[in-house]
Amino acid sequence: MKIAPQLLAGLVLGTVFAGSARADEVQVAVAANFTAPMKTIAAEFEKATGHKAQLAFGATGKFYAQIKNGAPFEILLAADDETPAKLEREGAAVAGTRFTYAIGQLALWSAKPGVVDDKAEVLKKGAFNHLSIANPKLAPYGAAAVETLTKLGLLSTLESKFVQGENIAQTFQFVSTGNAELGFVALSQIYEDGKLKSGSAWIVPGNLHSPIRQDAVVLAKGKDNPAAAALMEFLKGEKARAVIKSYGYSL
Repeated sequence: MKIAPQLLAGLVLGTVFAGSARADEVQVAVAANFTAPMKTIAAEFEKATGHKAQLAFGATGKFYAQIKNGAPFEILLAADDETPAKLEREGAAVAGTRFTYAIGQLALWSAKPGVVDDKAEVLKKGAFNHLSIANPKLAPYGAAAVETLTKLGLLSTLESKFVQGENIAQTFQFVSTGNAELGFVALSQIYEDGKLKSGSAWIVPGNLHSPIRQDAVVLAKGKDNPAAAALMEFLKGEKARAVIKSYGYSL
């Protein structure tokens, strides 16, 4: 049976529109430490599903305030587990969607080789002018840095040298530009494919601070968005997990 050209064109157009109707966008608030891996994951997600993840990066504490004030985010990838749990308790997140997508690692880093030793003696010597940390009230990595210095008995000695970033991305920027000789950053910012990208670093032992459990949760605005559900599933899959591990996170 022959199909008239006009009908055939209509069928093709119908198929195209049906396909595009199935592709949705999801607005994602992403903790600054997870910037590099999430950019890679979002590209893989779009390739695999057709859905697009629109990403915003920043401090978890700031995202919390924005979400409570009606920001249009549909998923939060936090730098801690407390903020998503709090949003869930307050009815601003969908119950039962929360899970730990990564366990972060803190690192002391200098953009220059040979500055940071593998036992962090550089902190005890204190022969530097500026130490960058993220705002401990807003950024869990900043809180972990303060906890580490407290356990080492160095907080009161080094506090006057702090250069505080609003989030871990700004903290990294202070060190990478030389505005601070060294700083506490997320390992994921300086580590890729199992190797240090530049400079010198000390990976802070886990017993010096509380575990940095990073939880994801679907927010109330994303409850009925198929792309939100698809992204949460994708984050649990092998492709995403391989990317997460390559940046130095534990799973």
